[in-house]
Amino acid sequence: MAPDIAIRRATTDDHAALSMVCLKTGDSGADATAKEDDPALLGLVYAIPYQVGAPDFAFVLEDGEGVCGYVLGTPDTVAFHRFLTTDWFPPIARTLRDPSPDRATWRGSDWLRRAILHPDGLPPVDLGLYPAHGHIDLLPRAQGQGVGRRALRHLMAALAQAGAPGTHLGVSPATTALGFYARLGFVDLAHGPDVIWLGRRLADV
Repeated sequence: MAPDIAIRRATTDDHAALSMVCLKTGDSGADATAKEDDPALLGLVYAIPYQVGAPDFAFVLEDGEGVCGYVLGTPDTVAFHRFLTTDWFPPIARTLRDPSPDRATWRGSDWLRRAILHPDGLPPVDLGLYPAHGHIDLLPRAQGQGVGRRALRHLMAALAQAGAPGTHLGVSPATTALGFYARLGFVDLAHGPDVIWLGRRLADV
């Protein structure tokens, strides 16, 4: 880790920071604040549930100004998906209106409302080979220092120690980070209209 950036286990006290980082990086790595009419929903879908449902694999990056990123994951995607759909999303869903299924009508955070009210199924990857998954987001001040590489390796080591033989992650086709993941050993597993699925075996972490 860069000398002035530490990695530590996330706690419930970090929920606001997790939500902030998720929002500030939620537009394919750029700040999504201007695009979302409900700024809390991004974190409630993509960040906070990891600290609640898989706390041993939720880490924040912290510098002198506070939390500047996170790396989050789970060794068991099937179990985590069950947690999301059975325990996590239903109480949130009761507070939301249901957008039309027609994407052309979506505005603001409707795509997140739809994701909570009608969760996606499991990803189209071999979950026997790649049962774990994770993701990472860094604020601009934490980028370009090798922090992302070391943080993702930290998560992969934790996932491997938990017995996961491989991990996967989804990235936006608009991302500029494909080279970053390739240098860490990730390979293409599947492509969808809004996501590219990458995977890596964990035997050599």
